Amino acid sequence: MRTVFDDTICAPATAAGGALSIIRVSGPAAVAKVSAIFSASLTDAPGYTLHFGTLRDGETVLDEVVAAVYRSPHSYTGEDCVELSCHGSTYIVSRILDLLTASGVRMAEPGEFTQRAFLSGKMDLAQAEAVADVIASQTAAAHRVALTQLRGGFSDELSGMREELLEIASLIELELDFGEEDVEFADRSRLSNLLSLVRSHIGRLIESFRLGNAIKNGVPVAIVGKTNAGKSTLLNALLGEDRAIVSEIPGTTRDTIEETFNIDGTLFRLIDTAGLRESEDRIEQIGISRAYEKLASAQIVIGMLDLTAPLPDLVASAWQIADALTAGQRLILWLNKTDVVGSAALSAAQTALNELSAARDAVLLTGSAREGAGLDSLRAALSETWSSLGNASESTLVTNTRHLEALRLADDALCRVESGLGNVPTDLLAQDLREALYHIGAITGEVTDTEILNNIFSHFCIGK
Repeated sequence: MRTVFDDTICAPATAAGGALSIIRVSGPAAVAKVSAIFSASLTDAPGYTLHFGTLRDGETVLDEVVAAVYRSPHSYTGEDCVELSCHGSTYIVSRILDLLTASGVRMAEPGEFTQRAFLSGKMDLAQAEAVADVIASQTAAAHRVALTQLRGGFSDELSGMREELLEIASLIELELDFGEEDVEFADRSRLSNLLSLVRSHIGRLIESFRLGNAIKNGVPVAIVGKTNAGKSTLLNALLGEDRAIVSEIPGTTRDTIEETFNIDGTLFRLIDTAGLRESEDRIEQIGISRAYEKLASAQIVIGMLDLTAPLPDLVASAWQIADALTAGQRLILWLNKTDVVGSAALSAAQTALNELSAARDAVLLTGSAREGAGLDSLRAALSETWSSLGNASESTLVTNTRHLEALRLADDALCRVESGLGNVPTDLLAQDLREALYHIGAITGEVTDTEILNNIFSHFCIGK
């Protein structure tokens, strides 16, 4: 049911500092409140119309503005709405807001416009969350994924699954009403097939989170290796700034350092880690432990290898890194410090690592982080490696941790239903089906509660 609000809200819809600003007013009295300070009456103005005029502060003209009128239900919030385009002066914006609030219009809370859009049925909860993702998108890929969700692609998939489960759940519930007669309305074979299909679909969505999260927040790239291999120097070289402390003293990096940079429209999240070695220093041990954690969570690992180290140690270090990887992770081996070793040492190292490179499908590169040699090849390898992981996929991707957790809970419930067919009482099957339906519905807002809504929309910017 469409929610009707009895108050009117306002807020700037644009960031401060620009030449122009937009102030959004939404609610039952939006048109009347703006008309009271506008040079012409907007009371009878139809929706989707623009009106040029002046805003008055008493007898004083405050600014020349354009008022865009939207009529319920054909507006972003589903209510009557007016958007005022004025000059970007902080004084003008604050004075307009003062005039509106003095007339009884309330300043909007963060995310309140989008929350009203959701409660008015203009979009579901997954689409509402996608609004924030569109605003925060930093690359073309992140924008494309967020826009697909905003347009309802993800919601449509979930709705289709939910409809199929609702059909089966209704038949299971019907069996409970005729429990004493020992009848089955839900064909167990059909239910088993349906559960298998739905769980397979949910499994694909869960698996897509790794890719979706990387597109949204940056592809995690861990730089790992022995102490003094040049990890921090490489991070600084790729970023073009001295972000990490570089020192000849082993163990300088005690914690992970993360920074993002863009390659051809893809955001990469570089993670500099503590050097991998045996250490008695408790703080360094914690850093090394975190290095392994970051290595495990990265999609691409850059294994830094020091060409000045003895060849057996260099090869052992490469295998140590390769053996720590899991399925789905990609490895780039970087033979560093070509500026201080001869061609014979470099050739010997490359030959020694050919077996590892072939066995683990690793990219083998050479260069000098200190001199910046080979960085273009590394950037190209990162881009190509990411492409090979499937970033061009057009299928629906999960990018939101709340959605991921709900899908996992739904899958757990359906797993219990699937394993309980034929040997679990009908009432328990019905209970697990209800739980699965609840978690799927919670993603799109078909079932929700105030705490979830407040938590989601409190992270939005004011004016959205």
